[in-house]
Amino acid sequence: MSATEPVVVECRGLTRSFGRGAAEVMAVRGVSAQVLLGQRIAVTGESGSGKSTLLHLLAGLDAPTSGTVTWPRLQMRAGRPLGVGVVFQAPSLLPALGVTDNVALPLLLADVPADEARSRATDALELLDLGGLAGAAPEDLSGGQAQRVAIARVLAARPSFVVADEPTGQLDRHTATHVLDVLLGAVSALGAALLVSTHDPEVSERLDLVWSMADGQLQEPAMEGVPR
Repeated sequence: MSATEPVVVECRGLTRSFGRGAAEVMAVRGVSAQVLLGQRIAVTGESGSGKSTLLHLLAGLDAPTSGTVTWPRLQMRAGRPLGVGVVFQAPSLLPALGVTDNVALPLLLADVPADEARSRATDALELLDLGGLAGAAPEDLSGGQAQRVAIARVLAARPSFVVADEPTGQLDRHTATHVLDVLLGAVSALGAALLVSTHDPEVSERLDLVWSMADGQLQEPAMEGVPR
């Protein structure tokens, strides 16, 4: 990936702690990094190393204790970036809604007209070979199907930056491989950047770059010329 590609997200001196005094836990320690449009990056490390916290900070889901996070390419609303799609380890589908409504819901919350939201949801489901499940309830889906619906929900929003937190962690090998294929195909179709936290070397080997985390710190520089 060329360094001339637009920067989607950049952080400098990023720190996130939880608790106070003797109970304080430093989850992220002084991280400086950037993600360029089109990059596919794996974030690896043991449980408790800070992977998920870093992803949440870079996605704008959490605020740092100190340091800065900016999204130069993205529009902002109420201090949070637009154009970020998040795939969680669990699919996080709402059981009261059918598959199409689950995919369309974030668009409706973003004030996309109802007809357009359902049309984009339908297109995303078809792209992921899920059109036959459009009227199904989440409880009727397998784990792999539910995770693909979660990816369709992200794809329908057409983000520039996709963050996936252990998206295959609860799946068997065959299903995990298929879900990763779908995720990589989706971000390629969007031309989006992708940041994935994972324990699985078979996942990280399929991405362009690997960031290794330990004790809240990146073990390799993630932004040329910027000290960690």
